[in-house]
Parts: sequence; C-alpha cells; structure tokens
Amino acid sequence: MNYLDTLADHLERNRLSRRDVLWLFGAATLSGCAASPVGSGSILVGMSEEEEKRVDQKVAPQQFSQDLGPIQDDAVNRYLASVGQRLDGTVHRPQMPYSYRVLNANYVNAYTFPGGAMGVTRGIMVDLQNEAELAGLLGHELGHVNARHAAQRQGQAMVAQVAVAGASIVASATEWGGLVSIGSQLGASALLSSYSRDNEREADALGQEYMVRAGYPASGMVGLQQLLVDQQKESPSMLQTMFSTHPMSRERRDTAQRLAQEKYAASNARDAGRERFMDSTASLRRIKPTIAACQNGEVAMAAKQYPKAEEQFKSALNKTPRDYAANLLMAQCLDAQGKGRQALGYAESAKKIYPQEAQAHKLAGVLALGLKDPGTAYASLDSYDRLLPGDAGVTFLKGVSLEGMGKRQEAAQQYAAYLRNNRQGKAAEYSYSRLRGWGYVK
Repeated sequence: MNYLDTLADHLERNRLSRRDVLWLFGAATLSGCAASPVGSGSILVGMSEEEEKRVDQKVAPQQFSQDLGPIQDDAVNRYLASVGQRLDGTVHRPQMPYSYRVLNANYVNAYTFPGGAMGVTRGIMVDLQNEAELAGLLGHELGHVNARHAAQRQGQAMVAQVAVAGASIVASATEWGGLVSIGSQLGASALLSSYSRDNEREADALGQEYMVRAGYPASGMVGLQQLLVDQQKESPSMLQTMFSTHPMSRERRDTAQRLAQEKYAASNARDAGRERFMDSTASLRRIKPTIAACQNGEVAMAAKQYPKAEEQFKSALNKTPRDYAANLLMAQCLDAQGKGRQALGYAESAKKIYPQEAQAHKLAGVLALGLKDPGTAYASLDSYDRLLPGDAGVTFLKGVSLEGMGKRQEAAQQYAAYLRNNRQGKAAEYSYSRLRGWGYVK
C-alpha cells in the first residue's frame, strides 16, 4: 500500500462523525463537590470554573477548525450571536464567556465546550424553520454549560482519553527514509465525552426554560425535536446531533410537547420569529442544495464509495464553485482514490477561498508531501502551524519536509520538539532515530 492509500485509510478510520462535546486538558485532579448552579443540590466536579474556561480557550479553536471554521458570512454569524445573547441573560451562569458561530460542517449538529464556546453547523441551520427552534437548539447547549455537565463527567471519571495528535510512519523506499500519515482527520485529537440520558433530559428542560424566559414560545423546542425525529427517519447517516449517543428523540419531543402545553402554555401565543429567521439566514439557505450534495458525498465517502462521492462533490461545486467545504471535501475524495495531483489542486483552491482557515493548508501540505514536493509541503504546513499552533502531527510533518529539503538542522529541531511531548509510537521512534543518526543524541 502506498503512502496516499495509507493516509486516506487512516483518515477514514479516525473520522469524528458522531455528536460529542470535545475537549482537551491536562491531568486534572478532582475538584470535589460543588453546589449545582441550577439548584439541584451538590454535584461532583472535576474542573473549576476557571479550568472550564481554559479548556475552551485551548481546544475550541481546534475543534471549530476541524469543522472547517466559521462560515464566511458575517451577517449570519452576527444573527446567531444575537439570538444567543438574548438567551444569555436568562441562564444560571451569566458570567460565563458565551460565544456563537455557524460552522462550515455539513452534518446536523450543535455542540458547546464547558466554558460556553458554541458551534452550530450549517447542516442544521438550513433545516430549522424559525428563530424559536434556533433558540431551543442554543438553549439545550446552554443547559449543558449551566448544569456543568462536562465538569460532572470529569468528576465522575467518565471521560475517555484518546491518543493526542498521534502520528505513524509509513515505510517506503524513498530518499527521505519514510513518509508520514498523521492520525487525525484534518483536525486535532481530543478527549471525547458523551452525556448521560439524565444530562440530556436536564439540558432539554433548562433549554426550554431559558427560551421561554427570553420571550420565545415553548413550542420552538417541540419543533426542534420533531425536526430531529424526522431526520432520524429520513437520513440517519447524517444525523450527528445532541441525540446521537442516546437516541431518545421521541421521548424528548413528547416531554417538550407536554411542557409546552402545560407549564409553558401561555408562551405559545408568542411570535416564533419565522420571518426574522428566514430573512437573516437567506444567504445560507440559498446554498442548501450545495450543502445537501456535500452531505450525500460525505455519506458515500464514509461507505468508501468514492466515485459516487466525487459526483456529489462535483455537483456541489457546480452549484457553488467557491464553497470552501466542497473544495476541501473534493480534495479528500480524490486523495482517497489516489489522485493526489488533482486533490492538491482543490486543496490549493480552498486555501485561496478561505486563507484564514487552517485545514486546507494542512491537507495541501500532506498532499504535497505525498507527491514528494517537500518545499511546497513545508510552506503549507508552516502556514497551518501559524494559524492553528499546537498540532504535534504537523510538527513531525514539518520535520519530514525539512529533511526532504536537505535542511537537517531545522528538521532536527522539529523532531526534538515533537519528542518533547510524544515519546511513544512510530513517529517518536523515527524522530529519535534521525536525531541519533545525525549525532544530536547518543
């Protein structure tokens, strides 16, 4: 198997494709018991409030970039933030640094980090019908933050650790002694956690309470839940929502409906904000056919039906040639088929379309390295590193690129930097062997 085949296979295996809140933090000791901010007695937590905020600062940019960054539509992002800010004043922890952005990802999802940094994919935005449903979506995520569910899960030792920015050597007879595939799908490795059923029920209840306090009809939460029930039936392979780990959509819809009809009945005469929502998201909804084609392509990619996926991405690009996500997905699809040169062209296009977003730079670097063009590879990888520092796999790849350029001393610096935080695995073994072979270590 050649380098590009191995890379594509590795990326497929490591694809994050389910609804999870993602975060990365150092070895934390239990903080112990704390009063629940939402008034349900004491809770066992593993992070202080300051640690929750630091987690967001460290990891949220990495995950948002893995979901291809905020959409390049300031008006839509401002609108989302305005709805979020309307809810912020109703929550139990108003002091948290809440922030909101619509992401270029096509799958159906919304998630938040422990400190309140929230992402909503364009895949779900184009399916919502009014502002009240959007408020229900944001309210649910705010419920997780305000109930400190992330801190509770760490306190209960329920966080599963995965390898951080792993890398592996792919042996091949080249002048560089080896090529590398990195162990992530265009993004940083992270710690994954899924919420319990009780966590999800509590977030639903809090979210519905917050949206009603903010002046929305409680029926908005019912509409959101019904949308997810319908999605589960029609396209379960693209449903990566807050409900994917615990598929309770019908139960939650019925609970939301009961609360809307009983506890919050007076709220349902309020305006759901359909006209305002439609006006504010018109530019995004215009490319819904592009998003749908990308979704179909990603489903085909997951099934390794690459020619079918390529046709879908081609359809998306015919509709919206300068769509960042579609160009990047086409590059991945072509790479998976061993069409590295064509793939690099699409990755370079994506870089030009959205130069501030890191993932196209990383993919272009990996592709150029596979094409044995270390100079081009290094330039793209270095751009990625400046935009989104901290990816150990990129540090290692920069070392490989520099070695291929004959810049031994600079390559040694990258390998040494990699080894400072990664002592195990084939990439670490390779880095150490080069440093030892060059006389930097004995």
